[in-house]
Amino acid sequence: MVRIQKSFKDLADGDYGTLYLVATPIGNLEDMTFRAIRTLKEVQLIAAEDTRQTRKLLTHFEISTRLVSYHEHNKQASGSELIRLLMDGQSIALVSDAGLPAVSDPGAELVADAVEQGIKVVPIPGANAALSALIISGLPTDQFMFTGFPPRDKKPLAEWLTHLKHQEGTLMLYESPHRVKKTLDAMLEHWGDRRIAMVRELTKRHEEAARGTISECMAWLEEHPPLGEYCLIIEGAASGAREAGENGEAWWTALELEDHVAHYENQGIDRKEAIKKVALDRGLPKRDVYNAVNR
Repeated sequence: MVRIQKSFKDLADGDYGTLYLVATPIGNLEDMTFRAIRTLKEVQLIAAEDTRQTRKLLTHFEISTRLVSYHEHNKQASGSELIRLLMDGQSIALVSDAGLPAVSDPGAELVADAVEQGIKVVPIPGANAALSALIISGLPTDQFMFTGFPPRDKKPLAEWLTHLKHQEGTLMLYESPHRVKKTLDAMLEHWGDRRIAMVRELTKRHEEAARGTISECMAWLEEHPPLGEYCLIIEGAASGAREAGENGEAWWTALELEDHVAHYENQGIDRKEAIKKVALDRGLPKRDVYNAVNR
């Protein structure tokens, strides 16, 4: 049965409260919207991932609304109490430490419970690190997938990378400075030398985007030790490279480089883009393919 939410219908006596998902700054406090500030002032309760971090934000904007904790380790007990309060008619704002709540965040479970109970869930949009990194990456934005944090251990990471190997859309993920080199090394092994953007410190004074191939960015990190959490934006798989032959070899294995480029040109792709796709298929630097087919 389809259930319709009318987000801004006037409240009647006995109606449930509303769960607002309020975006907070990812670095620069000027990312905060007027609507977000007003909402945080008007609700009866703010549920925060880290109350110490959120309290600083509330103090800055002179918001005195009651603050409670909702995070991964107390989500069962806290979540059921928040749902009870919403059903009693109180409106609650959910915030994360930075950016949009409920994205790679335990807030998603609270949203699911609220929806199940027929409670209105209203987004208050704002900053998001992954999308901000995507739009400055220089990589395709017409199709993309957000994949959260990669697994930490070697075997699950390898399985995760294998599962995503043939995704044609641009991939977006988060990684810590302590694991980024290991993750890039595994990507190079499983995906080949794709184009990538490593973005950190978004909206802050030291905002930085390092763009190149995976191997080039790995070399760059050797000279510039990673600092801060990274948004990694990685080129997707080349179209046509998804299926391997019966012997397990890629479809282009028997082709000469020029024939491989011609295959893409015959699909209406210009030569420059065709060369990029061939380089991605074969895990070769783009300039090596260009030099080989233009001798």
